[in-house]
Amino acid sequence: MEHGSLDRPERIPEVFVEAWNERDAHRLASVFDEDAEFVNVTGLWWHDREAIERAHAYGLAHIFDRSTLELVQTRVKRLTDNVAVVHARMRLTGQTSVADVDRPRPRTTHFSFVAHRTGGGWSCASAQNTDVIPGTETNVIDERGRLRAVTYRT
Repeated sequence: MEHGSLDRPERIPEVFVEAWNERDAHRLASVFDEDAEFVNVTGLWWHDREAIERAHAYGLAHIFDRSTLELVQTRVKRLTDNVAVVHARMRLTGQTSVADVDRPRPRTTHFSFVAHRTGGGWSCASAQNTDVIPGTETNVIDERGRLRAVTYRT
């Protein structure tokens, strides 16, 4: 098996983090079904394991080549004996500098994995990654077309 034992649904984010930190996009993608869905933090949407692997191979080589991903908290909600939603809070540090951001600061993300039991353990059918932006409630697009996180509380 590419990913080691996925004997529990919470192993999915554990293996995801291990593979990320090893820069192993193939192993990372191996936790997903062949026809899995994945939505990243900016809303990019990949429709199968091959696309998930290809996107992460690029990201791990160019955007996150010196990054570290840390699993902070995991919660599993079993929907049936064979289906679970796994929520995982992760912390990303060491993202590659870009344009006018010389040293991107650490950020926290929240993953939702929809997992199901297979003959060989657990597998991920769908995942979504969302940035956590403290002190904000929603996003708006301003008059210049920029997406901004805002709060309506005074």
